[in-house]
Amino acid sequence: MTAMNELRSAAPATRHPLAWVPTLYLAQGLPFYAVALVAGLMYKSMGVPNEQIARWTGLLGLAWVFKALWSPFLELARSKRGVVVCFQLAGGLAMAAMALVLQLPAWFAASIILFAVVALASSTHDICADGIYIASLNERQQAAYAGWQGAFFNAAKFLSMGGLVMLAGFLEDRMGPGPAWATVFGLLGALMAGLGLYHLWALPATPASVRPQGGARGVAGTLLDVIRAFFAKPGIWMAILFIILFRAAEGQIQTIGPLFLRDSRALGGLGLTTAQVGAVYGSAGTVAFLAGSIAGGYFTAALGLRRAMPFLIVAMNLPNAVFWYLSVAQPESLGVIALGLGVEMFGYGFGFVGVILFIMQVVAAGAYQTAHYALGTGFMQLGFVLFKMISGDIQAALGYRDFFLWVLVAALPVLVLSRFVWRAAPGASAS
Repeated sequence: MTAMNELRSAAPATRHPLAWVPTLYLAQGLPFYAVALVAGLMYKSMGVPNEQIARWTGLLGLAWVFKALWSPFLELARSKRGVVVCFQLAGGLAMAAMALVLQLPAWFAASIILFAVVALASSTHDICADGIYIASLNERQQAAYAGWQGAFFNAAKFLSMGGLVMLAGFLEDRMGPGPAWATVFGLLGALMAGLGLYHLWALPATPASVRPQGGARGVAGTLLDVIRAFFAKPGIWMAILFIILFRAAEGQIQTIGPLFLRDSRALGGLGLTTAQVGAVYGSAGTVAFLAGSIAGGYFTAALGLRRAMPFLIVAMNLPNAVFWYLSVAQPESLGVIALGLGVEMFGYGFGFVGVILFIMQVVAAGAYQTAHYALGTGFMQLGFVLFKMISGDIQAALGYRDFFLWVLVAALPVLVLSRFVWRAAPGASAS
């Protein structure tokens, strides 16, 4: 009887998954999009040049590149729920502090430091959040609630690029950029803190994982084995190059595209207000991305990854011609602009399926599948970051019109490489 009572006390608290899955992945998405997208629009409103915006926000993305290197050490934590709540509160506090530092003379440097805290907290939070999802749900439940998982992560983009950016635009006209963005980040910080406090109650207490033998030294040894096995895969370097180049055009478009929309027509932009950018990206753009992602998944399942890959690459990059068209035609109709961005985001969502499945089915196949998937997605993020960091300098040198032509050219190497990568890839038998 005593043993049964101990077992019951050790069992995780049972809460319906809908009590925590949606909010957990909303909390995962909010800080990510705050760093990846919202920060750039804030800096644009504050008068920061495109080169600096691209360079510094790109550097911040390195937190998601290297998170796989410290993820095994989180197994030493006694409670995944505690780690998740801690990093949600830390990220919320850092974003709330943004409301204060934007009033300082050295606001740019201080804001970069705070965004770095948000990035590190968010990337580390992702690891344990996914761990809770996997440990608390059986395979059938994992599949059943995967839609909620993806929907609320993308709902964070809708809320960030739609609601919050539109609010910033509304407030900019009334109180100026600094106070407007201070208000927005204060609200975002309060929302993250509220989610953290809610998750103290809502998150299941996952069964305690087996602590690695040898403590941190044992974890470090396992990590070295994982890395050695990853780089020992046949054809791994060509696969890594393919993954990095897959995001060459996307990393540049996703960075410069919103800045192009904001810049004045005299400088080659479209001269949209902050609120208008929030409306077209946060509403039509997000819906189109979700529709493209779903369609891309079904298309790839029907055709097979190997045969579908060239179509996915073209789908992801050809719509970037939309930006070239907008830079040439410079339409004034917000409806035409929204339609063009909807096409671009649909293609982006449709094609992005390709790199995810390539990592999952080809690169990560074999031993250490989960860890190797994390390493593969790290290289995927590295491709995004590398091209994001240089995109501002390229745009400043070429101007918007020629920059968007360059982006189309930047998509060609991965299309050519897709014809050869299967011969040497680690899981070349993938259909």
